[in-house]
Amino acid sequence: QVRLAESGGGSVQAGGSLRLSCEVSGYTNSWNCVGWFRQSPGKEREGVASIYIGDYSTYYADSVKGRFTISKDNAKNTVYLQMNNLIADDTAMYYCATRVGARGVCLAGTWLTRSDRGQGTQVTVSS
Repeated sequence: QVRLAESGGGSVQAGGSLRLSCEVSGYTNSWNCVGWFRQSPGKEREGVASIYIGDYSTYYADSVKGRFTISKDNAKNTVYLQMNNLIADDTAMYYCATRVGARGVCLAGTWLTRSDRGQGTQVTVSS
């Protein structure tokens, strides 16, 4: 069973930065893809980014391209989401998720809209 622990959220002003962390524990063979999605009241869940562990290819939603970077620290089995130039629309609860399967599915990003969610971490951006 895979366990996920998100952290790093907070309150920042527009233009600021945050780095979210997702610590993944459990059987490493049970996942080869990690992603982040976000959800805020009144809005649909949005897949933000994902990374395929096989070759570290990445996916980003158009809304965050050029501002967010997803990466993985192999030594710690932790996936990060570096968020720069934050805007008010980035305000949401952020969750990470894992899956095992094809590279193409991982990098399509749509699987994130159907993933189970954990505790999440809140990001609030004030303008």
